[in-house]
This record gives sequence, structure tokens and C-alpha cells, in this order.
Amino acid sequence: MTRPLTPLAPLAILILLIMPMLTGKAVCLMAQTSPPKSDSGFFPIDQLRPGMKAVGYTVFVGREPEPFDLEILGVLKGFPNPGQSAVLSRLVGDRMNHTGVFQGMSGSPVFVDNRLVGAVAFGYQFARDPIAGITPIRQMIEQFEIHQDGKARSTSLNSGDSGSARRITYADLGFGDGQSAARQDSPYQLAYNLTSPASPVSVGAADGTGLIPIATPLSVSGIAPEVLGRFAPLFKSWGFNPFAGQFAGPVASLGGAAAVTDLKKSDSGTLKPGSTVVVPLIRGDYSVSAAGTVTWRDGNRIYAFGHPFMSLGLSDFPMHEGEVVTVLSSLASSFKLSYPTEMVGVIRGDRSTGIYGELGVAPRMIPVEINLRTSRGESRKFSFDVVADRFLTPILLQMTMISTISSTERAIGDSTLLINGTIKLKDQPPIRLENRVAVTLNGPISATLAAVQPVGTIIASGFDDLSFEKITWDIDSQDLRQTGQIDRLWIDRSGVRRGETVAVQLFARTEGGREYVERFSLTIPTDAPVGPLQLLVGDGAALQSSDPRTGFTPKSIGQLVAGINRVRKAGRLYARLSQAEG
Repeated sequence: MTRPLTPLAPLAILILLIMPMLTGKAVCLMAQTSPPKSDSGFFPIDQLRPGMKAVGYTVFVGREPEPFDLEILGVLKGFPNPGQSAVLSRLVGDRMNHTGVFQGMSGSPVFVDNRLVGAVAFGYQFARDPIAGITPIRQMIEQFEIHQDGKARSTSLNSGDSGSARRITYADLGFGDGQSAARQDSPYQLAYNLTSPASPVSVGAADGTGLIPIATPLSVSGIAPEVLGRFAPLFKSWGFNPFAGQFAGPVASLGGAAAVTDLKKSDSGTLKPGSTVVVPLIRGDYSVSAAGTVTWRDGNRIYAFGHPFMSLGLSDFPMHEGEVVTVLSSLASSFKLSYPTEMVGVIRGDRSTGIYGELGVAPRMIPVEINLRTSRGESRKFSFDVVADRFLTPILLQMTMISTISSTERAIGDSTLLINGTIKLKDQPPIRLENRVAVTLNGPISATLAAVQPVGTIIASGFDDLSFEKITWDIDSQDLRQTGQIDRLWIDRSGVRRGETVAVQLFARTEGGREYVERFSLTIPTDAPVGPLQLLVGDGAALQSSDPRTGFTPKSIGQLVAGINRVRKAGRLYARLSQAEG
């Protein structure tokens, strides 16, 4: 007997028919919102045709990459360099029409048919349409093949003619008000003293007809805008525009500070394609970090940006994950507001097609501590790390020290700053530095030059095994000029024998007219030459500058450390006995 269907039966059949449709739709959505896996391969550039649809990935908020659509416009051969190519594309969708090509999306991976084409890396200035240039992924990988086989490792502190013995002059180490730092061949001078090649800008960039690299946004914490502005020309001269972006808008923004963290163990979700990658140059109480997007991950190898960061070649910079607060839309240039999170590796290379990093390796950073006693008797302490780089390290130290002093002390008016520094190199005794700066104008800058100049000299020495363990500065600031001038000397006798002791009185006068006397004894050496002797008394800077020996040539790091420790201190009085001429 045929049994009639109950009212529930049709409902059960309907559920069975609908469920597969829902399952199939869920799989489709997952494929659209996650970058394809690494086994999808690369899309050949010569097979790209105008009108092809593509999908890119970048982070708009938080940590997870989101998709955006593109349309392929064509391939520019021979751009940006001979033998290279760039893929021209148009970003599609309301979101991209609103923001345009924005800073921080450099490196965003672009896929055609689930195969990686390359990284969004270029844009047009003043463009009304969101047109972007894409650096092919194969070009990015080929630039860093030497890193992958282990033949190259960073020597960023001594790149170039490392290992050669260089003569260190006393002017290199800085005296008095620090003005000897204004030398045109020094890597540690301030921006306005530097003569550098012009920024590498594409033809037509000034009028918006040239395709140029997307600017890299910086998140800055603790450093005042006026200090950043002072160093902007220097960064521009290296082809990196941190304070005036590629679209004529400011790139540097206030953001979360980069913390000093231990190395985090990576997993399959660490720095996947489309994720935010952050490169801190300074981290701690002061923070300066640059953000971009990961293009490709191959095991522990990370490729990002699609254009140079600073064109430094070999590098040893920290590589952090990052989180995006938002993308700020701007008529000048939209940009990501992001901040670094966990450290996961090291940036090994920085070349024309992007940056290359390795997961699971910690960088070599330089711990720095600045202790400031203000003119009002307050004590302030700042601790941070800076990257170890021959050119960047002295400049970053200048930025942080000027910020430290100028945050509480005046730049106009009488001031005296006493500077005591300790530089600790690996396997070497500490280097002890003393300096005294008494000025009426630009006290923070003068003190900074005097303090940082020896660091630059050490870095420029070129020794292969040079490694900083820590740099410490103690600064005591006073709102008055503590200077004086020696008027005359008095000795208790005019004729002496070898081994005898003579009493010396030094009469000096301050700028305010007050006279004071210094008394000391001097023993004639037992091997002093027979005949007239000359006694010269002065501060360390004066005697050092009058020394006929203009410097020394260290043959090792140990000799360098010993030579610097023997240099006379600018804030002390010294007496020199020599044979009189004639």
C-alpha cells in the first residue's frame, strides 16, 4: 500500500537540495578573500593582455589582508631599469576610487588566475584615476638570489672598504662646541651640512607624467616635527621621502611606538602575502618605523615593497608584523596609519626591486641610553634601540639626542651642557668620552654634534668585527655660559733641575669679569732635555689642536679604543712641557 507523504517530507528534501548550494558558495567566498597558496606558481608577464582581471591583497584595517580588484592595462618594458618591466594596471572599485594608490600598499601582491604577477609599487603624481605600476615577482626574487644560498650576509656597519686602517684625526672626534663635525666627507653631520647626490626621481615626476615609487609612510613617536623637518633633506638625498611624500603630502605620521621585543616564533600565518610588514629604524622610548606590504613568502623568505626602501643593499634591520589602524584618504596622498607589533625576523637586503627578509633571525641592534639632568634639576631617562648601519646610525642618534635635549632645554640663550658618554664595543674595554659645550645659540645641536661625532668616527673606521654592545650618554644642562679665558701663568722659579717640582698658578677670567686661580704642581721629568723648556697650559681641545701629532692610525679595534681613550677631554685643564725652539 502506498503511504502518503507527511507534511515534513517535502521540507526534508528541500534541505538536502539547499545545503550543497550553501557549501559550494562558502568555498567560493573563501577563495576570493584569501591570497592563493604558494604552490599556485607565477603568472608569466609575456602572457598578460590588456583587459585581464586581477585581484590584489592588502590590509585596510587590523591584520588580515583584504582583496581589491584590478584591470591590466599593459606592460612597460625597460622600466624602471634596463632589462626590467612594470605592469600597468587600474585599481577598480569604490574603495580604491576613494583612496587611490596609497602609501603603505607598496608590495601588495597581485594575482591573475590565482597566480602571482607581482607587487603594487608605483603610482602617478596628481593622478585622478587609481593607476598603479606592478613590479614582477620574478624580478624581486632574482635580485636577492645571492641571499638565499647563504653567500651574502649583512655587513652594514662596515660596508665598502672594510678592514683597512684609516687615520683618525683629532678633529674627527669633536671638541668644544662640536662645530668640527661640519665636514663635507663625514657620514655623521647634520642635514644642512651634507652634500649628497639628488634624489632618484623618475622623469616627469614634477608634472605628474612619470611613474614613481609609492612613498613609504613612517610612524613616528617621541620626535618633534621640527626635528624631523631638520633631517628631511638628508633622507630625501638618499632617495627616501619620509617627510614629504611622493604625492606632495606629508608621509610621517604619529603612530604607536615600536617596542623592544624578543623574537617571536613564526607560523604559517606569519607575514603571509598581503600582510603588513614594518621595519623599525628606532624602537623603544623613541620610535621611527616604515610600513609596507608583503608580496610573497617562500618558507622563511619574505619579499616585500616592490621598490627600494632606502637602496642600502645589504642590511640588518628588524622585521616586525604590523597592524593597520585605518587608511586615511587625502587629496594629497592617502596613506596607511599603522604600527609595529611582534618582531619575527630580519631584513637582509634592500635593492631596486624591493626588500628581502628572513624569518626566525634576530637583527643586530644598538641599545642606547640617554640620561638628562635638566637645567631645573629634573632627571629624565630614555632607552631605545637603533639599527646598526654605517650611515643611518649616526643620523638616528642625532635625531634622538636633539629631541631629548630640545624637549626641555632652550635653543636660544646662554647654556652649558656637560656630556659624559660611554661606548661599549664587543670584547673591548669601555670608551669614556667627556665634552663641554658652552654656547648662546643652538645648544641642543652643538651638544649633539659633540656627542655623536665619536660614534660616527668609530663606525667609519672600517673594521670587520666591529660590534656595539651599548651607548650611554649622561647630559647635565645649565642655563648659563660657564666659560673662562686664561690670562697668565706664574711659576715659583725660572731655573729647575731634572726631578724637581715646581709650583704653578694659573690666573683665569670668566666672561662676567670674575677672576679665579688654579694651583698645581709639576715635576720635571728625569729625562728632560737640557736647555730652555716651554710650559703650555690649556683645556683639552686647545692642547689637542696644537699637538703636532694630528692623529693616529689604529691597526685594530683595540688600538682604536685605546687611542680614543687617550684623547684629551675638552672640559679639563692640561699642562704640556716641551723643549723650547731655538
